[in-house]
Amino acid sequence: MKTIDITGLGEPLMEFNHVQRGGEWLYLPGHGGDTSNATVAAARLGARTAYVTAVGDDAFGRDFLSLWDAEGVDRSCVAVRSDASTGIYFITHGPEGHAFSYYRAGSAASRMTSADIPVDLIAASRVLHVSGISQAISTSACDAVFHAIATARASGTTVSYDTNLRLRLWPLDRARAVIHAAVAMSDVCLPGLDDARQLTGLQGPEEICAFYLGLGCRIVALTLGKDGTMVATPEATRRIPARVVEAIDATGAGDAFDGAFLAEWLRNGGDAFAAAAYANAAAALSTQGYGAVAPLPRRADVEAFVTA
Repeated sequence: MKTIDITGLGEPLMEFNHVQRGGEWLYLPGHGGDTSNATVAAARLGARTAYVTAVGDDAFGRDFLSLWDAEGVDRSCVAVRSDASTGIYFITHGPEGHAFSYYRAGSAASRMTSADIPVDLIAASRVLHVSGISQAISTSACDAVFHAIATARASGTTVSYDTNLRLRLWPLDRARAVIHAAVAMSDVCLPGLDDARQLTGLQGPEEICAFYLGLGCRIVALTLGKDGTMVATPEATRRIPARVVEAIDATGAGDAFDGAFLAEWLRNGGDAFAAAAYANAAAALSTQGYGAVAPLPRRADVEAFVTA
């Protein structure tokens, strides 16, 4: 019996967000890392979740353990390493939006290998959620993700994959080859439009969705920013309107979408179009505060927003 709804796998990063408070500019601490953010987002919306990673035996690693405990995320398969540190990043804000500076080389998560993949946990999960970043941080982590995906497929666990392209971590040709191979092994593909254009060489949302369906996944939810989300299945393709808000900080909005989409898709019996509408609302709410995790909404918040 599947006892976990969603298990995420990837790299958590301690976050420092440059914000103004009381007339002073401060670096506000928080939590980040795409698949961790998505897992917490799903947990806040009522899903039973777990996370797989490695953190350093340091203050930041312990802070993540406390976060997952507080959010009800099963972290029994999180390794704590004394020979590596937890990665960090800094966010600054300007006229062009937010910018990131990363310090993650050699992080504990980047040292994960296929031997670290908890086969029993993945088999007990309804969904495994991974991303391009999960594979970009190191060759061994890339192999670990492929092993996790293969384990999920053999166990009847749905595989969800966010392409999340980060060209600071690997060249486009390698990213394209690895991500396309992973999507071909996945059931749900969650790309963003800008990344998908670089990865596929295509421009139109419809042709991008058709490309990913052609690789073999059965649901594509292509996020389009202010233009909403295009959802495609072999039977239908529809654009789901965005929820317009005055954004404060869009950090992690895509991860909020992922977690909300998967949580609602599982809850509603597999209606991807309704799940995308719900996830658009959750992602919009996640931009109403600073940081990736702190403003993630809870189910009551999303339901109040969509019925207002």
